Amino acid sequence: MSESGDSAAPTPRGLPAEVARRRTFAVISHPDAGKSTLTEALALHARMISEAGAIHGKAGRKSTVSDWMEMEKARGISVSSTALQFNYRAAGSDIDNVINLVDTPGHSDFSEDTYRVLTAVDAAVMLIDAAKGLEPQTLKLFQVCRHRGIPVITVINKWDRPGQAPLELLDEISERIGLTPTPLFLPVGIAGDFRGLLRRGPEGAATEYIHFTRTAGGATIAPEESLTAAEAEAREGEAWTTAAEESELLSATGQDHDQELFLAGQTSPVIYASAMLNFGVRQLLETLVALAPAPGPRADVSGTDRQPADPFSAVVFKVQAGMDTAHRDRLAFMRIVSGEFERGMVVTHAQTGRPFATKYALTVFGRERTTVDTAYPGDVVGLVNATALAPGHTLFVDKKVEFPPIPSFAPEHFATLRAQSAGKYKQFRKAIDQLDSEGVVQVLRNEARGDASPVLAAVGPMQFEVVTARMQAEFNVETQLDFLGYSLARRTDAESAPELDRQRGVEVFTRTDGAILALFSDKWRLQYIEKEHPKLTLEPLVATAD
Repeated sequence: MSESGDSAAPTPRGLPAEVARRRTFAVISHPDAGKSTLTEALALHARMISEAGAIHGKAGRKSTVSDWMEMEKARGISVSSTALQFNYRAAGSDIDNVINLVDTPGHSDFSEDTYRVLTAVDAAVMLIDAAKGLEPQTLKLFQVCRHRGIPVITVINKWDRPGQAPLELLDEISERIGLTPTPLFLPVGIAGDFRGLLRRGPEGAATEYIHFTRTAGGATIAPEESLTAAEAEAREGEAWTTAAEESELLSATGQDHDQELFLAGQTSPVIYASAMLNFGVRQLLETLVALAPAPGPRADVSGTDRQPADPFSAVVFKVQAGMDTAHRDRLAFMRIVSGEFERGMVVTHAQTGRPFATKYALTVFGRERTTVDTAYPGDVVGLVNATALAPGHTLFVDKKVEFPPIPSFAPEHFATLRAQSAGKYKQFRKAIDQLDSEGVVQVLRNEARGDASPVLAAVGPMQFEVVTARMQAEFNVETQLDFLGYSLARRTDAESAPELDRQRGVEVFTRTDGAILALFSDKWRLQYIEKEHPKLTLEPLVATAD
């Protein structure tokens, strides 16, 4: 992509060099662990923005630039995923690494969007609240990372606030998810009294003390001072001694970084930080550059690895409309898997076999847009007005390649939706089709209910709020939402559908992708039918923890 930064050093040339300097990762966590704050702290350290913002404009900081929907601003949550690219040069390096960061929704109601993002990254940063430790959504998302073989770097955030002891948090990670934490840095000072970081060397030796100085509201980069172990002990006394002893103890139990085990998903490097104060943010960037994998091969539907040096191919992992209220455009985010992308090139859409022009290609951070002329494996590019594209679709040049589709989650909430005014039916249908193709909700239909009031299926009820809000804001359609008495779904087939439709507490629908789903009032009803009709097809759908 187009380069940023003020460095005068030459940029590596050639596809292998471009691939080698890229790092593509997602930030995952439970709601309110600080993902959006960390995203902007990273942008601040990359000098993309001059001041960091925080959700709700917390004291001394401006409003965030990554959360753009009104619902996000009102509630202080991230609903949509944001892609951000910046250059970062590690200390002592003459190479500008290209960082592709995808900020994801933390709220469990939007797990599907996060799952799609995890299909597009090579590593993940798992953000943990120092006081709350591992929370349910973090656990679910980690399971997805483990299932997909994505290596995880752990950041224990909010160390400037009271929280648990450092080793207690590490024990919790090890015991609850079976991942061995291997801290690269340990905090000096207890949670709530964050003074700096101890850099761990071979066998846990304390090699450096990085002391941070607060800035007003954490709006600018926190100054750092590097001290030797002796200088640190003289300045910090017992706080330093405690951290040094804990570092040696971790080495005695084998909790030192091993790159092979990290890439295999068995261990996780750990950094303690405060994204709000910009403490530990540079250390995270240095770790990503040094340890996170560069883009590698991806298996296609036949199981054959598509290598980064192969001809151009990309997979669409997200579609978003309404980002530009003036134009009502539709943006498809694609992760480049192989080859070099050049704006204007004509590619083939694998699902339809039709050519697709790429004249309008962008990077997007919130509502800020930059035209992309070239991009390489690992990069995330937004294609404007991509009406034919949907999550899971493949684009390619030369010989056909198609990547596996992105599975849909098992919905747990169901409701009918209809336009309050019959005169708005045309706009209503258009809006439903658009939100369906974006993956905002799953849309289910059957003959009995017709198209005037389709059934919406969601992982969480807040997805329905997004639908009704966007219906009003983007299509000027007021809608009526009525919840249905179903709580779970199973995949079935055409042979089983008639018998299932005759059962009390069951209704059969067809999803837009052609899947036939049977909805059940509760798990007991499902168990009864499975027992009474064992030959009927009833298959579980993908869930986050699967």
